[in-house]
Parts: sequence; structure tokens; C-alpha cells
Amino acid sequence: MQAVSLLALIGLAAVVIVLLLAVRSRIDSLDRSQERIDRSVRDDGRALREEVLRSITGVSGLIQQQLESVRGTVDSRLKSIQDDNASKLEQMRATVDEKLQGTLEKRLGESFRLVSERLEKVHQGLGEMQALAEGVGDLKKVLTNVKTRGTWGEVQLGALLEQMLSPDQFERNVAVTGGPERVEYAVRLPGSDTGDAPVWLPIDAKFPLEDYQRLVTASEANDAEAVEAAAKQLENRLRLCAREISAKYVAPPKTTDFAILFLPTEGLYAEALRRPGLAEAMQRDCRVMLAGPTTLGALLNSLQMGFRTLAIQRRSSEVWEVLGAVQLEFAKYAGVLAKVQKKLQEASNTVDDAARRTRVLEKRLRQVETGDGAGLLDGLEDDDLETPVGTIAIR
Repeated sequence: MQAVSLLALIGLAAVVIVLLLAVRSRIDSLDRSQERIDRSVRDDGRALREEVLRSITGVSGLIQQQLESVRGTVDSRLKSIQDDNASKLEQMRATVDEKLQGTLEKRLGESFRLVSERLEKVHQGLGEMQALAEGVGDLKKVLTNVKTRGTWGEVQLGALLEQMLSPDQFERNVAVTGGPERVEYAVRLPGSDTGDAPVWLPIDAKFPLEDYQRLVTASEANDAEAVEAAAKQLENRLRLCAREISAKYVAPPKTTDFAILFLPTEGLYAEALRRPGLAEAMQRDCRVMLAGPTTLGALLNSLQMGFRTLAIQRRSSEVWEVLGAVQLEFAKYAGVLAKVQKKLQEASNTVDDAARRTRVLEKRLRQVETGDGAGLLDGLEDDDLETPVGTIAIR
């Protein structure tokens, strides 16, 4: 038994050795094949590299030739473009120079024309300023004259009165006291009764220009002493004017117990109000009220509203009479309206009665058409039989 096992092991070892020898021979054959393949690959690679180098060399030469050809073409094209651009630029330069020259000449011509027109306008303006200066000089000469200056203040006062009041609410050059003294303007105020004579509100315009100009000149020179002296002189002049107006034109009951001293400019009025106690003293002592253009306008507006209120009060009795007549007529209208309502009710009742009778007749006529004549007159009332068809009495 052991001998058999030993023989089997020996046979197995022999088989293994044979297999190993076969594998080794196969490996050697593969190594030789690999060497041949490597050698072939190296040879093919060397041949391919040489072929590629030859191809690259040929392509490089071809490319160099083509580049030389392209360079020549590009150079010729660039030269042609440069020549063309140079000619176009020369044409553009000539066109631009021509247009610039024309535009410059046009602009210069317009500028010279505009300057000439402006100089002519300046010359005209200088002439107008010279004429204005002459007008200012004439105005100064006019205002230097006391009488003319008073007339200017009177004209301004008249313009204000014409704007604010109707022509029948004021008068010019009125002898308010019945004497020879006449005030420039007076507002007509109604008396206590309709038949009474009107009560006058005197308004006189004063314009102490010299005193006011001295005050303005001193203020512009910043001379405090001169300002105070000029203001004091102006105050004295206004007080004198107030006393004169009070003595000449304030005479109750023909006039109001006060008058108005009108100053034509707001600057003069402001300087008068700036003097402490001047306006109050004039109202208290002389019964004269200072007024500038704006103040007088407000006062006249208030008087106008008072005139309208008084007119409404005077017309109130007429309004009451009209309302009484309207009330009486309305009572008569109410009676007539009641009668009309009664007649309309009677007419409505008559129409209802006629409609009822019409329905009865229609019902009987339908019975005649159907041939049912029995009892045709049974349902009719006595009034229906007595009243002929087509005659309806209106009660």
C-alpha cells in the first residue's frame, strides 16, 4: 500500500516537472516573441519618426512659401489701403477745411451782425435813458413847485376815490362848511333820515416833499442829528397841515367830527407813523387822521360796505311789503288749489263710475254674442237702464 502511494507521488511529481518545463519553454518563447515585437516596434517607430520628420520638413517649406506669398499679398493690400486712406483723408481734410471756412465766415458774420444789433440797441437804450433822465429832471422841476406837487397828490387821491366809490358817493371841491373854503374831496355820508342833508367826510391831500427829501438824504448819509432834525421838521409841517384842515373843513353836524389827511406815498406815510405820538396827537388835538394810499383804500372799502348795509336797511321795508303781498297771494293760491283738488277728485270718481258701467255693458254684449239672452237685463241696475248708452252725466 505504501509502495502504491509512493508511486503515485512520484508520477505526480513527474507530471508537475513536465508541466513546469512546458511553462518555462512557453515563457522563453514569449520572451523571444516580445523581443521580436519590441524590435519591430522600434524599427517601425524609427521609420515613422523619419517619415514624420520628412513630412514636417516638406510642410514647413510649403508653409514658408505660403507665408511668403501671403506676406506679399498683405503688403500689397496694405499699401493699397494706405494709399486709398491717404487720398480719402486728403479729400476729407479739404472738405472739412472748406466747411470750417464757410462755417467760420458764417458765424463771424452772424456774430458781427449780432454785435451790431446789440450796439444799436445799447445806443437806443442810452437815448431812452437820456430821455428818462430828462423826464426825471422835468418831474423834479414839477415836484419842486408847491402848487404842482399838491395837484399831483390831489390827482392820486381822486384816482383812489374813483376806484373804490361810485360817482354819487363823493364830490370834488366841496364847500362843506357853507363858507368860501372848499376841500379837495369829500365823501358823502347819508344823514340820520332819508330826507336829511348829507354829512361830508373831508379828505385833503398834502405832500411836504422838501422835508421828506431832507429826511431821506440825511438817512442815506447816516447822519443821526440831521435825521432827527429833518424828522422833527416833517412832524411840525404835518401838525401845521392838520391844524389847517381842522380849522377849515371840520364843522359838525355838516361834516363828520374828523377829517383825513392823505399822504400820497407809502414812504412819507411810514415816516409820519414812525414819529412817536404824532398820529395820536393829530387825532386827539386836531381831529385829523393820517392815511396813506393803502390805509385810505382800506378805509374807503369799509365805507363802501357801510353804504351797502345802509341801502339794504332802507330797502328792508319794501322787502317786507313784497313779502306781505306774496303771503296774501299764497293764501288765495291755496284756496284755488283746494278747489282744483276737489274738482279732480270728482272727475276721478266719474271716470271710475264710467269704467264700471263700461265693464257691465261689455259683459252683457258678450252674452248676446254667445246667444244667452235670458236674464240679459236682470243684472242691470235701474240707473244703468235709465242712462242711455254713450251719455255719461258729469256730477
